[in-house]
Amino acid sequence: MEQFKIEVTDTSVFGRFLSIKALENEQYQIYNEQQERIATIEIDHEDHQHFRQSLDCKVGLPLLNSIRDSILQHQKQELAIR
Repeated sequence: MEQFKIEVTDTSVFGRFLSIKALENEQYQIYNEQQERIATIEIDHEDHQHFRQSLDCKVGLPLLNSIRDSILQHQKQELAIR
């Protein structure tokens, strides 16, 4: 399972660093700076604008959208390297 870090803009002035753990089937676990899982999302591979979040998600929708965009950008960069 691949792990990587992203920086996303939160409601504060500064960015927020999150750890992402890639699971199977376009699923990703999201961890905060204290390594606590704050969400799990599944990105629709046919339409990247859609995703499902876990019921215990501790992140608001605007931040989830930023996280999704950062994950997709990471995937594009990984494909470009290969």
